[in-house]
Amino acid sequence: MPQKTESAARKAEGMGGLAKGLAIVEAFSAHRVMSVADAARASGTTRASARRCLITLTELGYIEHSGREFRPLTRLRRLGGVASRRDQLAQLAQPFLCRARDDLAESVSLAVLDDDGALFIARAEAEHIVSTGVRVGTHLPAYCSATGRVILSQFSDKEVLERIGRKPTPRRTSHTLTRTSELLTEIRSVREKGYAISDEELELGLRALAVPVIGPNDEIIAAVSVSAASARVRSAELRKRFLPVLQSCARLLAEAVGEAG
Repeated sequence: MPQKTESAARKAEGMGGLAKGLAIVEAFSAHRVMSVADAARASGTTRASARRCLITLTELGYIEHSGREFRPLTRLRRLGGVASRRDQLAQLAQPFLCRARDDLAESVSLAVLDDDGALFIARAEAEHIVSTGVRVGTHLPAYCSATGRVILSQFSDKEVLERIGRKPTPRRTSHTLTRTSELLTEIRSVREKGYAISDEELELGLRALAVPVIGPNDEIIAAVSVSAASARVRSAELRKRFLPVLQSCARLLAEAVGEAG
């Protein structure tokens, strides 16, 4: 009897470890980069368990890591089908982002909705001494980022309130809108205008503009954005010179997505 109990315990432990590992593999289909904390949330386990799984996957050649970040390698892509729609969207977007970056001489990015925030999946980086800090794999809160507000604008007021209410909305700068009524009014305005501007709400000295990418079923599948130092680009210039370039980029990407079908 004790032997059966011990065997059952080993089997349960093994199956539990496999389940956690598979949950992490599956999570890489939605995240191009993950930290230990991200993997722990995705697998519903502790950071220690998630770290062990990530280290094992690294040793087996499924993922690689740099600092705190883990990224899937070709072996995992073949195993887990990580070349997801997000990967395909990022690949389709890259030439259009590069063209917009060259026109504006500022970094241009593509982001999608992820856990009620904006996840950046592609980026064309401009050469500036001071970077805006956004990169592929970065998450930004939806309530105070131009990208997030554009993506949220596709939802009804009720859904927007539900999504905003799931997490705290701290005041990141003195310009950040945090009251629910103010945020809802702003997102309604974004819905009407078709673009969003975050003027030093996310970070002092940073302005951002975002426009939606409309999918085949008229849903917002992503947002194209540009971020620039406020000392370099004024708000009026975002609307006058930057907006048409981003709108063209988003339209061309939407056409490419439709053709890729």
